[in-house]
Amino acid sequence: MPKRMKAIAIAAGMGCAALSGAAFATPAAPPAAKAAPAPQAAAEGAGVSNTAPTSAAAPATAAPTSPLLAQDGAPATTIDPNVGLPIDGRFGLQPQVTKNGEFAHWMHNDVLVPVITVICVLVLLLLAWVVFRYRRAANPVPSKTSHNTLVEVLWTLGPVVILVLIAIPSIGLLQAQFKPAPAGAVTLKAIGNQWYWTYQYPDHGGIEITANMLKEKDQVAPGERARTDADGPRLLAVDNRIVLPVGVPIRLITTSNDVIHSWAIPAFWMKLDAVPGRLNETSFTIEKPGLYFGQCSELCGARHAFMPIAVQAVPPAQFAAWVAAKGGQMPGSKAPSSSVIPQPGAEGSASKAAQVNAAEAVTGPVDNAATPAQSPTSAQGATGNPAGPGNAGQ
Repeated sequence: MPKRMKAIAIAAGMGCAALSGAAFATPAAPPAAKAAPAPQAAAEGAGVSNTAPTSAAAPATAAPTSPLLAQDGAPATTIDPNVGLPIDGRFGLQPQVTKNGEFAHWMHNDVLVPVITVICVLVLLLLAWVVFRYRRAANPVPSKTSHNTLVEVLWTLGPVVILVLIAIPSIGLLQAQFKPAPAGAVTLKAIGNQWYWTYQYPDHGGIEITANMLKEKDQVAPGERARTDADGPRLLAVDNRIVLPVGVPIRLITTSNDVIHSWAIPAFWMKLDAVPGRLNETSFTIEKPGLYFGQCSELCGARHAFMPIAVQAVPPAQFAAWVAAKGGQMPGSKAPSSSVIPQPGAEGSASKAAQVNAAEAVTGPVDNAATPAQSPTSAQGATGNPAGPGNAGQ
């Protein structure tokens, strides 16, 4: 009996302890409501957000280890040693990869070279015949003829006919070179600086890239990346290549922030001056994937020879992947290439924005100051070149 009473007492004590714990326990929190998405930051200028897009349709920025952002920021490619770059000892033009370039190549090789060769040989033979036939020993008494109607008609009409025959294809080529870009073209804006290039893709989210020449191993500072054979030839390799799609019209716009430069790619049959305060425009279509090199072709200062251009032409799908990796976005397939490109110094241009920022740094912000819409940009790639734009300090 005592044992049974003891067991009942222990059970009663344990029950009381459980009831007291339940009474003093913190009540369970109700299920948390689904958090509302954080509002996007206030838009600037023309309705462009100053933060990265948050919609599901926005392209995801590539991870830092993405090959699209590694080294030069372009897809991996192998340089063709016979296309897109100068070859030691080569005679003639570079192989062309645009329709205009192919036509110009044909005109140069099949029209101009034969014509000038025939003219030079003809003039040389005439000089040799005159020297031999009318030398003093063979012709002691010189002729007193002053006019020959037939000869004068021939040497007047002959050059005129030759020039007209050359002018017909020349005018067609000139017209094709400045034909406006069609709807759906990819707009590339090339901005010359002393002494490097800046590129913008206004139709693809405002991607901006700065391209500097890669230096040699004995010229780099600690932490900088030196040129390798995979980057391109000496004086032509850059730390950030620009990427363009194959088979898609390219709308090229050039301008400059300081002096006159010239954007030239021999394999594209392309040379367009970049003039301060002016926008020059042309179009072309790359027909073959590959890597193509060029240089500034206008004397622009002490480091004029160190403004290389490297263009990587890739299939459209690979170009779209590169745009997404850069944080940009592809426009609609039917969208016309009609982005507003402000001239340097105009309202909405980068230089005007820099002036406003400099003024605000001294006097403080001005109420209702007009600032241009900021387009999303992204990292250019792991170049490891701390010298910055233009390889400052060289």
